[in-house]
Amino acid sequence: MKSLKSSLIILGSVGLLFLGACSNDNKAANTENSPAASTSSAQTPSVSASPVTKTDSQHGESHGGQVVETGSYHLEFVPEKEASATHMDLYVLKGDNHQTVPDAKVTAQVQLPDGKQKTVPLAYDASGKHYTAQLTEKAIGQYQVKITADVKGEKVNGRFTFNQ
Repeated sequence: MKSLKSSLIILGSVGLLFLGACSNDNKAANTENSPAASTSSAQTPSVSASPVTKTDSQHGESHGGQVVETGSYHLEFVPEKEASATHMDLYVLKGDNHQTVPDAKVTAQVQLPDGKQKTVPLAYDASGKHYTAQLTEKAIGQYQVKITADVKGEKVNGRFTFNQ
């Protein structure tokens, strides 16, 4: 009876170790744009992901912002604090070669530090090949931003945060 209990404890411990190892691998796989992730997001037109900061240049030139790879889209959000407002830039790129998407309808749903919501439309800046807007709020704290881009009927979402 003691050996049966010992065997069950050992078997359970080994099972938990394998479960923990698999769990850690999945987290690492979610930070990259894997073929499995592309397949699942291709089935769902509206995709939301957490920001992943990319420091290497394998995905093209970085603009120093927070990056979300979602399906075949690459979103990079760059907030810059200015004297009277926060300047928000969003780069919307598509495909493996990261072509600029100039014809999307982009809005930012911003949650202010006090919990209030504000919708900010982003306009396309052809000279900079990105979308831009000004956020005039000056409250100190964390801002949560949900970007929604409508690219020819396909919804692309990304979530970002920044502190001011």
